[in-house]
Amino acid sequence: MRVRTATRSGIVIRRRTTPRGDLLVWLLTPQGQLRAVARGGARGPHASRLNLFHHVDVQVYAAPGADLATVQQATLVGALPSLAQPERFVFANLMAEFAALLFQEGEFSGAAFELFAASLRGVAFQDDPEWVALVMSYKLLALAGFVPDAGRCAKCGAPDPNCPDPVGGALRCAACAGRAPYPAETTAFLRGAARRTVRASMDAPVPAGQRRALWRALERFVTAQVGPLRSWSELLSAAARP
Repeated sequence: MRVRTATRSGIVIRRRTTPRGDLLVWLLTPQGQLRAVARGGARGPHASRLNLFHHVDVQVYAAPGADLATVQQATLVGALPSLAQPERFVFANLMAEFAALLFQEGEFSGAAFELFAASLRGVAFQDDPEWVALVMSYKLLALAGFVPDAGRCAKCGAPDPNCPDPVGGALRCAACAGRAPYPAETTAFLRGAARRTVRASMDAPVPAGQRRALWRALERFVTAQVGPLRSWSELLSAAARP
């Protein structure tokens, strides 16, 4: 049987151990997601290199028709140890879930890989990892083609809305929302999150006390447009802490 071998460079965005004890890993690469199995599980020769958020070069092989590639070699390219800190891990884990949901196998996107890698570096090194995660979440969504229409009410189409949209995570006018408007900083961020540069957004952070509302809006938008994420409950708990 002919075996196909390939070498890929990517970041581990998910991993789990199978009932047989093998290690399943998902990597985001410039060629899209790659799913592979490392034989031997946590005690296998590659397990320590295939930790979550590690950047690795892997050589994999797969027989024609096989569901999974098998890791033959794994070389660590880079690691971000600070992402193991609880206050950073929760945001890095969210970014990894975003990447897994937005960029599927076979979807070539060097830009997605570079933006995701930059997101992890920001969460790892910046003093305000929560703000990095908020900014980069909206940038990843925009790159994947999911951009909230914040210029008009999500329900009636009225211009310049500034109130929460409890269904889709966009914005509603006061008449349709039936609730208090967002603070000015929150509204400005939601209106410009997709088109504003990362630098501009990082230089104008929304006050910490307003961010829980931003996370709620992001949760609603992602759930409505893409699908649910497992990280939301843990993340919202972290965002509520001072």
